[in-house]
Amino acid sequence: MLDTNESKSKAMESDDEFIEDESLSERLIGLTEMFPEPIRKVCCSAGSLVVSVSKTGVWLARNALWIASSSAVILVLPVIFESERAQQHEEHLQQQRQILLGPNAAVSGSGHGSNNLLPGMGMVPPPPPSQSAPR
Repeated sequence: MLDTNESKSKAMESDDEFIEDESLSERLIGLTEMFPEPIRKVCCSAGSLVVSVSKTGVWLARNALWIASSSAVILVLPVIFESERAQQHEEHLQQQRQILLGPNAAVSGSGHGSNNLLPGMGMVPPPPPSQSAPR
């Protein structure tokens, strides 16, 4: 029995020596021969469709991102810069008030003119009392 096992293992080793290594492309070509031609054509067209849709999706996403980012730069950044400039102007006015009127004037001075809607307008006096007609 030992002789038969040894002869089988020697036969398997000799078979392994004669098998050539296949490359990946050779194996894939061999696998394609297993499937009929219509199935191979459908798989190829499905793969081409997936690649085409993916390329189109990436192109659309890239263009949408470009449009969104450039629009944000053109539309939003000027507003941010203008608000920053207005804030700096207000801080500059507060500094001037503080220098001219003292440290407490900058805080209390800003509250007096807060009822004014337009700069340069003083407080509007209340309307005169209406005179009622005699009864």
